[in-house]
Amino acid sequence: MTQKGITTSAHGDILADTTVMDWLDVGGGTHFQVLRLCEQTGQWALYVHMAPGARFQAHRHEGTGQFFVTKGELIYDAGRAKPGTYGFEPIFGTHVDAHCVEETEMLFLGEGAVTYFKEDGSVDYVFNARTLGDALAQQKKSS
Repeated sequence: MTQKGITTSAHGDILADTTVMDWLDVGGGTHFQVLRLCEQTGQWALYVHMAPGARFQAHRHEGTGQFFVTKGELIYDAGRAKPGTYGFEPIFGTHVDAHCVEETEMLFLGEGAVTYFKEDGSVDYVFNARTLGDALAQQKKSS
């Protein structure tokens, strides 16, 4: 799948220019730029933009996650991550509250899936490289 702002080499190098890439609206004031996804390894890389007041619903990481905050502040169960903060989220790490008060941006590197829960604790949906690819394809069809 070709994407505006992504250049790949014959050897698999990837350059993603976030200044020209489209944003994927994932709801609740959060948008992603998909920098990389791989269904073979389950890895995905996102640049995340959260509007003031945006939040992620309760979720569990089925694989590891890593992030680096570039702007604003991510507030979640483990603490407050301001610009320049690196975070690691282990397999089966569960987060009940992850939100921001101010406009926030971060690089997020995920492996595997993230399971999101409804308020009653039941599974709402599972997010992974495949569902992310499907959302990109749907956006491309709509535009």
